[in-house]
Amino acid sequence: MTDAEGQHWGRPAWGREPAATALLAWLADPAAPRLCLVTGSAHSGKSGLLAWLAGHGMRPGTPAARRVHATAPLRGAGVRGAVWELAGQLGLVARAPAELVAALAADERAAVLVLADLDTSTTPQELLELVEALLPLAHVRLLVETTTGSPAHARLTAHAPAVMDLDDARWTDPVRHEQWQAAAPAAPPAPAPRPAAELDPADPARVVAADPLAVTTAYETTDEDHGGLRRAWLRAGQALTAEGDPAVRALVLRAALGDGADPRLAGELAALAEGAPWRLVWSRVRDDLLPPWPGPVVALAAGYGVLDGRLLTLDPLGAVRSLRTADATALGRLPRAVPQATAVAALGDGTVLTLDRHGELAHHRDLAVSKATGLAALVDDGSAALVERIDAIGRAFTRHGARTLAAANGLLAAGDAAGGVHASALSPGNGPGAGEHGAVLHEGPVTAVAVAELVGGADGGGTPMHLLYSGGADGRVRAWGPATDPMPAPVVERAGIPVVALAAGLAAHGPWPALAVAWADGLVEFHPPYERGEGDGGGSGRAFFRPGPPVRALALTPGGQLVVGMDEMTVCLEPAAQRDG
Repeated sequence: MTDAEGQHWGRPAWGREPAATALLAWLADPAAPRLCLVTGSAHSGKSGLLAWLAGHGMRPGTPAARRVHATAPLRGAGVRGAVWELAGQLGLVARAPAELVAALAADERAAVLVLADLDTSTTPQELLELVEALLPLAHVRLLVETTTGSPAHARLTAHAPAVMDLDDARWTDPVRHEQWQAAAPAAPPAPAPRPAAELDPADPARVVAADPLAVTTAYETTDEDHGGLRRAWLRAGQALTAEGDPAVRALVLRAALGDGADPRLAGELAALAEGAPWRLVWSRVRDDLLPPWPGPVVALAAGYGVLDGRLLTLDPLGAVRSLRTADATALGRLPRAVPQATAVAALGDGTVLTLDRHGELAHHRDLAVSKATGLAALVDDGSAALVERIDAIGRAFTRHGARTLAAANGLLAAGDAAGGVHASALSPGNGPGAGEHGAVLHEGPVTAVAVAELVGGADGGGTPMHLLYSGGADGRVRAWGPATDPMPAPVVERAGIPVVALAAGLAAHGPWPALAVAWADGLVEFHPPYERGEGDGGGSGRAFFRPGPPVRALALTPGGQLVVGMDEMTVCLEPAAQRDG
């Protein structure tokens, strides 16, 4: 059959062409109820019809008026499994129903969600509450399968949905139904159910190898924590259902495991994670005590120079903390919080910079560890000039409406809401405006910036120079050397998935910096450092990590380790290739 846009759709089973045509009309009608129930008696073909719609409506290139954006089969599944499945297909991060509702409310793109077999879910009440929480969102449409007369059917009909009862003869073409029955192959025998012994929720080896939806359902239907495995699994959320490699699942679980878990689990999961592209250096999870969890992370910065070996964290209340990079032990904090701060950066002399939501740049010296003594500690000929220069850059950033911040040796960078990226040298030379550069690199807001110094310059043999990376809500990462033309093509691009954080760093073996990108769907992408002539840094050396919770910030340490900051945990990783090398 062919839809109104001229796109070919295969015929549905059971001779359900009239029902299929009606569903396509419902999708295209802006005045139709945003909730549609597909009902009928058991074995009336409800699931098959929805599978047909999703299979065609989720194809690349499907017109917007026929598009299905996400589907969740609910037979034997619970609400968390459904939330993770839907969020993953939508390019969102959500571990619980409230997070999915909030994420969809913030993302105003149209979304058509298909929920099949709601009555056979292990948590039908919670799923009904999810459906009802989504109904007020004007850009979300829901297509839900229920059995006629079930409690779910009765409850949802109170919301005045469109209803398609497949027991009604008008939804079946009798001629096509006879033809389908004559041509339909015999159904294969149902697979034998998996023995319960194969899924032991207390055995990490079986947990990481099992069907992740089955594990999720098992953990949803019990309060037994299984030594901490259950809590870690639910914390890591959709990262575990999206990942097929048991070694990577073990790594993700190990990262989400708090220090209150059975101490044997850490070693067992570490052994199971051999073969993953990362090695876990450390992780700090909410409620950890030794060392204590440093709190939720809004921004990160790796220290260098005077602050070498330190990691700076910024929390939602504006507190800036200093941690030892090697193990996240607390080393101190700024004595006063910075209200509404959104970004933090460090300079080599120990200066800490913060940027607030109004684009105001502030500098702090409270974390600096002075190596000078006597008069040298009291008299610093360069400090007054540096402060004056930072203040001047701050005024310029405020005029631009800066919303992101990064620093490297001698350069500050910021991005604005209009797609502009601004770079200012701390030693500007002579003349007003010297050392200041800007370019519009994105369509829409700049969401992250990172700066690295190229060792030996761009060609490996000249004066050291800076390379600036910027990421945007447009899903692009751009590269630019201030005072030169921006590179014409994005370094990396994912259409429809905004960049949320960037980090850049150097390694000893090559001049081109390592780059880490965090995306709004929870994926972290790592590009290793590379020598000029090895390509564009985006080849086989890339590694990926999906921790589960939404990623808020990234940092790359001088030693090449990647730190990932989130609301409930902070994780430090080392690329396996770097370890093995």
